[in-house]
Amino acid sequence: MKMIEQRMTIPASPGHQNLCAQIQKAVKSHLDDGTVPVRFAITCMDEAGYECEFGTLDGLDSGVAKDLSSIFRLVPRKFERTDAFNAVFLVPTGIGAEIGGHAGDATPAARVLAEACDVLITHPNVVNASDLNEMPENALYVEGSSITRMMMGTAALQRVRANRVLVIIDAHEIEMFANDTVNAVSAARATYGFDCAGVVKLAPPLRMAAEFTASGRAAGEINGLERIRAVIDENHGAFDAVAIASVIDLNDEIHEAYFQGDGEMINPWGGVEAMLTHAVSLLYDVPTAHSPMLENHKVANFDLGLVEPRLAAEAVSLTFIQCMLKGLHRSPRIITDPKVMGMAGLLTVADVSCLVIPDKCLGLPTLAALEQGIPIIAVRENNNLMQNDLSALPWAPGQLHMVENYWEAVGVMTALKAGIAPNSLRRPLAATRVEEKNMAP
Repeated sequence: MKMIEQRMTIPASPGHQNLCAQIQKAVKSHLDDGTVPVRFAITCMDEAGYECEFGTLDGLDSGVAKDLSSIFRLVPRKFERTDAFNAVFLVPTGIGAEIGGHAGDATPAARVLAEACDVLITHPNVVNASDLNEMPENALYVEGSSITRMMMGTAALQRVRANRVLVIIDAHEIEMFANDTVNAVSAARATYGFDCAGVVKLAPPLRMAAEFTASGRAAGEINGLERIRAVIDENHGAFDAVAIASVIDLNDEIHEAYFQGDGEMINPWGGVEAMLTHAVSLLYDVPTAHSPMLENHKVANFDLGLVEPRLAAEAVSLTFIQCMLKGLHRSPRIITDPKVMGMAGLLTVADVSCLVIPDKCLGLPTLAALEQGIPIIAVRENNNLMQNDLSALPWAPGQLHMVENYWEAVGVMTALKAGIAPNSLRRPLAATRVEEKNMAP
């Protein structure tokens, strides 16, 4: 089984209407039978069309591929629950986001946003910081594709007290690196009661290689996913979540240059990690996260000096695994059975009060929010390499809120939570619109 990143241009739909259906049809016609898209982004849009990049999984049994629900399938929400104010906070992986493009450096923003809502639903890229994970107490740690499916209306989230986590690691050729990873798991068990369902060393190891796409996004190629699937299948019923630690092939010079730079270089590892976790979550409906293992002694012995602060959490770590263990410890269960999704106590798209994203980011969560009528707060200060004008999309009046920074985002969230039109706080206050309608016969 193999995963790669593909790209294509999709003609624009009139007025950018019905984008999910338009994209699903175009991608389906572009791919061979048995090839499944697992991750999708529009990197550049204009009136003529959409430049798209998407990760695909190839080599599935035809029956398995046929039974998988399309990532583009949208089930419209019929109402919004208003007994709680729940926000989704995303910083897409591998796009060079100024805030959240490195090792958990969007965590301060997450902690502040969490103060303005009842539940903050976020993904590993926001809070994963190697040995650190300081996500807010009211946050739910959810793999990105599972958040997407929830917003598309095809999945729900169930809070848990704790998960049994199956840990899969490379049978590293340098035994010390594998031992360090196992020691990190043991430390989690001893300190915060992490429930490890077992550690499985994968031999031969999973092959992951980091690459950059034509747009500059971090992505990559994965081979040997069938071995991950075999381990998961053999342990069926014994775990609730999956943690994977493996080597990601990357040129040593690029690795060193990343840490010696000023933080402007895109994190090369996150994109291929997202491809892997999207695939496993889609195939098995289980919370999944990945952390890289050190490649060799040369990399481990790099003298990095004093690094840019956003890179520091990675520079001081040996295993990079603790952040995902803590996140998966209580990551919510993924529910996809339509008969169960309507039960009380589950979080569905009806429970999403707003979506907070960096400006210019146009992926399935943004498209889902557009079609589901969910307010979006787009943060300009979180610059990134995407080239999309979100204001060109057919938003309902008052649905799109463009803000300069996360301080303003908190203000808009607070206004929405209070039932106050955010624009009513600004001056000048626009004149009240009056429309004359002649009803004479």
